[in-house]
Amino acid sequence: MKVASFFSGIGGLELGFEKAGFEIIFANDNWKGCHETYTKNHSIKINKKSIEDLESNEIPKVDGFIGGPPCQSWSLAGSMKGRNDSRGQLLKHYHRLINEKKAKFLFNGKCAWDGM
Repeated sequence: MKVASFFSGIGGLELGFEKAGFEIIFANDNWKGCHETYTKNHSIKINKKSIEDLESNEIPKVDGFIGGPPCQSWSLAGSMKGRNDSRGQLLKHYHRLINEKKAKFLFNGKCAWDGM
């Protein structure tokens, strides 16, 4: 199955999914701190756009989405600001892309969808 990764970081989720037989064909993260490491550890080039600016037609046809969206907006450590925090707004764009691409599955690595 073909998978798109979001909030990819250095690609830890990808490693697990690849070992389980999935094919990662798209990865996205706009955090500059991860790009060099991601590129050294994975065979695909990471898309560096903000998820806010990413259009669904830029993502190849995939079966599923994996990602580790920022959870600070929803946690006690982030004062539980949810959608009132700029990081909380990123989930809205992630959800939009999942719906537009009609993904068959979603694996969310670290952030609950509570409040969405």
